[in-house]
Amino acid sequence: MDDARTVRSLLGKVDPNRGNPVGGEPPLVLAVREGAMQVFDALLRHPGTNVDAPALNGNTALMMAAYKHNKPAAEALIAKGAAVNRPGWTPLHYAAASGDNDIARLLLARGARIDAQSPPASGKFTPLMMAAREGHEDTAVFLLGQGADPTLKNGEGLTAAEIARRADHASIAAKLDTQVKPAR
Repeated sequence: MDDARTVRSLLGKVDPNRGNPVGGEPPLVLAVREGAMQVFDALLRHPGTNVDAPALNGNTALMMAAYKHNKPAAEALIAKGAAVNRPGWTPLHYAAASGDNDIARLLLARGARIDAQSPPASGKFTPLMMAAREGHEDTAVFLLGQGADPTLKNGEGLTAAEIARRADHASIAAKLDTQVKPAR
């Protein structure tokens, strides 16, 4: 899978942004997903590679790097101009869902919107809600410390604390509840 020599030989002959026929993933997204870093480097160096080319499901290479805890790939993609913000799901959602505070910190330092919402059809989740749902208490606390709004509600009208409670993460729900100021 990590055959950079073959990939380099093909780069002048094929579109490096075209999704594969099975999952619709562009080669860069596939390389990050599979941890094929030599192929990733070859693709990233190619001038025709679009670092923001999405898979059919909307995933970009930076989103995949955030989800896979691949900080070197995330840093390289950002250095090449990968978008940290986009409509709908963002790389920060993926870092939060996977509990990767280092990548979340990197994304926030590059201007990621801390309270970005996923598309309405996907529930209007924020990164804080994703961390809460997936049981990543350290990430939820980190995001709160960075200014995430615990009072926002998703498409079902649930806050991050309520989402944590629903997912049987009572300790996260309790921490989130302490951050909400009672209405006067």
